[in-house]
Amino acid sequence: MSTPTKQVPFGQKVAFGMGMLANQMFPAALGIFMVVLVEGLGFPPFLWGILMFLPRLFDAITDPLMGFISDNTRSKYGRRRQYVFIGAIIMGLSYFFMWQLYAENSVDYNFWYFLGWSIIFYLGLTIFSVPYVAMGYEMSNDFHERTNIMAVAQWIGQWAWVIAPWFWVILYDPAWFETSAAGVRELSIWVGGACMLMAMVPALFLKSESTENETSYEPLTLSNLSSSFSEIFDGFREATKNVPFRRLCVATFLVFNSFNTIASFSFFIIVYYLFSGDAGAAGIWPTLHGCLGALGTTFIVIPIVTAMSKRIGKKRTFLISQAISIIGYILFWFLFVPGKPYLFLFALPFFSFGIGGLFTLMMSMTADVIDLDELNTGKRREGIFGAIYWWMVKFGTAFAGLLSGSIMAYVGFTQGVAEQPEGALTGLRMFYSFLPIAGTLLAIWVMWGYDLSEDRANEIRAQLEARK
Repeated sequence: MSTPTKQVPFGQKVAFGMGMLANQMFPAALGIFMVVLVEGLGFPPFLWGILMFLPRLFDAITDPLMGFISDNTRSKYGRRRQYVFIGAIIMGLSYFFMWQLYAENSVDYNFWYFLGWSIIFYLGLTIFSVPYVAMGYEMSNDFHERTNIMAVAQWIGQWAWVIAPWFWVILYDPAWFETSAAGVRELSIWVGGACMLMAMVPALFLKSESTENETSYEPLTLSNLSSSFSEIFDGFREATKNVPFRRLCVATFLVFNSFNTIASFSFFIIVYYLFSGDAGAAGIWPTLHGCLGALGTTFIVIPIVTAMSKRIGKKRTFLISQAISIIGYILFWFLFVPGKPYLFLFALPFFSFGIGGLFTLMMSMTADVIDLDELNTGKRREGIFGAIYWWMVKFGTAFAGLLSGSIMAYVGFTQGVAEQPEGALTGLRMFYSFLPIAGTLLAIWVMWGYDLSEDRANEIRAQLEARK
């Protein structure tokens, strides 16, 4: 029998994409604001690495639990919307409080204050993001429409990475703020408030069916907590037995988190290597690095990747897009030239294919894998699969944050010193180019055996419809 398709109105795609903009603006701004901990508040790189690691580790642990809760919620609002709304409020408020840091307080005090509010922020992020991602998986059962949904969402979300780099200019311009610490205190109000409103859009405008009378869900009661945890781990174990899904998770971990490990190094390389430690002289070049890279992703990478996936398939498109990104990382080694900062701009279009192609394709392929899981188990578990996938992303991000601080300490980078120790900047540049190349090559090797093609996905959908 033919496989039915579910075309999604463009307005619904945009509503989903507004949530993606919030979901990406928070970390985009966070990555820039975190540099202020070192540059403006005197945090040693190792403490900075711990703050990058511990809250994200907590976030990764809570994700599977939130996936189980969302998958088994009985409500007239459905399984997702209420959590997206509540999580948006927690994220917005805690983001503001998290950045109310003052240089006159001790580093120890600021460390514990920031850590406490970070954990609350990441709890809100879990409550929001796990149901939100699951909403996207549920929007269509069509192989290519899923890619269209994720392409629109990623296109909108990429504007976070276009806007956020301009925070470099604002934070370090004395005409705006006396110090960078004062800048993040005020900017966090605007970022937290705007992202809170955008994160509410999917909860308010995406359609969902009532689950009040659903009888197949696990009870969400305190007395059932122990069995719930057992169900969570059973679902986690079953999902990781799914070979195509395991390949998606491992490949994402390798690409995204090797990138995340070195992402913040671009600021230090531009300021300290290209401009001898003078942040004022560096001007808008750190901003252009992030902004133009994101614009390339928005207007070049996402449209090309979306079109390619329809012609040659998602797997082959992934392999080609990641190979192109390797060219960008190689070019960075040669095009970071003191006195000629404009040269590194030529690497950005190639570099942008890495992350731009990754999530457009991987989120679409995860929806295909969820169909395969339903065929094998009889259960529909978008929340669990979304939680596990993003658990890999977030745990890797936590590890990447710790690794970033460790690398800076290892190469001998010293905060607040214009002239760095010999070899420190060369070490940062080596890690900046060659660590993501290694991660991307391993990801290509992992995805080489991915076998869930369009024909196979359509066969699965037909079997599921016949079973129903």
